[in-house]
Amino acid sequence: MSATEQSERNAVRVTPEQSRQGGFLIRFDRVERTVHWINAGLFLILILTGAALYFTPLIALVGRRRLIEQVHLYVGLALPLPLLLGLVGGWGRALRRDVSRINRWTEADMQWLRGLVDAASGRREPALRPRVGKFNAGQKLNAAFVAGGGLVMLGTGALLRWYVPFPLSWRAGATFVHNWLAVVFVILILGHIMLALINREALKAMLGGRISRAWAAVHAPAWLDEPTEQ
Repeated sequence: MSATEQSERNAVRVTPEQSRQGGFLIRFDRVERTVHWINAGLFLILILTGAALYFTPLIALVGRRRLIEQVHLYVGLALPLPLLLGLVGGWGRALRRDVSRINRWTEADMQWLRGLVDAASGRREPALRPRVGKFNAGQKLNAAFVAGGGLVMLGTGALLRWYVPFPLSWRAGATFVHNWLAVVFVILILGHIMLALINREALKAMLGGRISRAWAAVHAPAWLDEPTEQ
């Protein structure tokens, strides 16, 4: 058996429901959508409370700094829980499949990245789109950054709260990393929202779960190639 055939055999499979609902696929099931929107709400709370804590005029308007600190802390600690709960049990089958997809890089993903670099540098775009899967390389990089950056934010935030056993220099370094990484997260989230508003069909898929085969044929053609489970 060739490496390609082995890769195809081991590929994550699309369920029959995804391939047989008229002209639509199920892009995200209810569990995935619930995890996404709960995390979106938690991120919003973290941004608002973090901004209030960082900018003195805001905290002066809001007051009750101690309460805001507690909300910011415990919402940050709770941030991984929706994903972890979504991954366990039978209800997390689709989410686990998508995590596997995000963790798997293909030559088409590298072509997608090279095309993005070429477009940004003003070179001619390739005549053919790479046949990417359900998630393109940009989405995979974004997911990897959010996962890794989220752990760093969690660690530095915990150090800022329970700093007594550590040297002062550690607290200063954690403050620097936490604050600047928060700025990067805000920029990424704004970009994510902007792209979602531009691509309305993808946004509707996160609201209702379904997306058209026509959209998938253009943006995720290799997803359509995945064999259905019997």
